[in-house]
Formats: sequence, C-alpha cells, structure tokens
Amino acid sequence: MSFDTTAYNRQMTHFDGHDSVWLFGYGSLIWKADFDYLERRPAAIRGWTRRFWQGSHDHRGTPEAPGRVLTLAEQADAVCHGMAYRIAPRVFEPLDIREKNGYLRVVTRMDFMDSATPATAEGVVYLAGADNAAYLGPASEAEIARQIAASHGPSGPNRDYLLNLAQALRELGWDDAHVFALERELNALEMAHARD
Repeated sequence: MSFDTTAYNRQMTHFDGHDSVWLFGYGSLIWKADFDYLERRPAAIRGWTRRFWQGSHDHRGTPEAPGRVLTLAEQADAVCHGMAYRIAPRVFEPLDIREKNGYLRVVTRMDFMDSATPATAEGVVYLAGADNAAYLGPASEAEIARQIAASHGPSGPNRDYLLNLAQALRELGWDDAHVFALERELNALEMAHARD
C-alpha cells in the first residue's frame, strides 16, 4: 500500500447516510483536536494497544528521516483509552489528509468511560497496519526514543508528540506502560545530552 491513503479512506461507505459519526483518537487526536466536533467523551477500545511503530514522513519527520508516531497493535487482553469525538461526516475530509501517511479508517466499537451505566457506540479509528509503506514496526524502547529525539518535521519536533501525549494521558488518569517508558527514555537521553 502506498504512503498516501487518502483515496482509500474516501471510498469508505460504512457510515453513509449518517448525520454524525464517532471518531476514536488514541494519539495526537487526544491532545490536538484541531477540527470541528459536536461532542467529546473519554472512551476505550478493547483488543488494541498503543505502539510507536508507525513512521511519520509528513508531520513529525521527513521522507529521509521519518519520525515515529502511534498506531495500534492487536493484543487480546488490552484496553486502549482515548478520546471519542462525534463529528459530522464532512470532517473526514481534512482528517483523511491529516492521517494520510499510511492510516486507514477502520470500524470499531468503543466504550464510553464517562457514564455510570455501560454505554457503547460504533465508530471509526484511524489504524496503520503492518502492510502500509510507512510502517516501521517494533524496536527497543531505547531505539524508538533515540529516533524520536532526532526527528523533526513540518508539524514540529517528534519529541513534542510523545511528551504532549504522555502529559495528556497523565492528566486524564490513564496509564500506558509503552508511552511512559518512552517518555523516561527520552528524558534520560536529553539529560545526558545536556551534560555533554
């Protein structure tokens, strides 16, 4: 599959005829909702875990030196906390461009976390699978942190993506061992560089 998935996503018809659609955000969509939405609610999806395994050639890196951003990896017992946005279908147009570097819209069921009674909805999540051209795959936390520390793209330093996400997760009271381990690795790298 090519880097640019815009055309693939524009062919999705699952929610045609709907006045609004729920969108699940698990990365920068948690802390950078630069799009119009009708409603915002904390939510979770089951069977997926966050991983910095996707390359960013257009936002947090360059084609020559891609950064690392999030995608989801299947894990049977996992629960991935994030933010759900109810959006008008027209909002997918700019989102498809924002998420064009290997991400596909995938239908998912999400559980809302702000209700005393269980509430769920069907919606969309942008997912970058292992078959997309920008996929970088697993690496050690130290290696991922080094790549994040060195990467910079049109949307700014890759480090900001990681640190903003870690801060947002912490403020929302959600634990993520992968994200927080990478944050520690990055902070240690930056402290070591400051001493040199």
